[in-house]
Amino acid sequence: MFMTVSVVILVAIAVGLVRAFIGPTLYDRVMAANMVGTLTVLMVAVLGFMTGRPEFLDIALVYVLISFVSTIAVLRVYAIRKSIADRHTRESGKR
Repeated sequence: MFMTVSVVILVAIAVGLVRAFIGPTLYDRVMAANMVGTLTVLMVAVLGFMTGRPEFLDIALVYVLISFVSTIAVLRVYAIRKSIADRHTRESGKR
């Protein structure tokens, strides 16, 4: 049962990685990376449950927090860079 769940999660991670590499936009890539992060947390939780080690859930919680913060940071940096580029384009067009 757990092996089947693990295989399904690994296949979903592989699909997410493919999407992260071929995504046409940054948002597609970030969403795919976020999906891979979430599935990794799920995999760590399943592994902890299979081995009977509840401390793996603590590791999974830390990883999900890191994944969430990094996703927000990447999107924030992209938004700032885009607004700076837009402002620069508008200013150069006025001259």
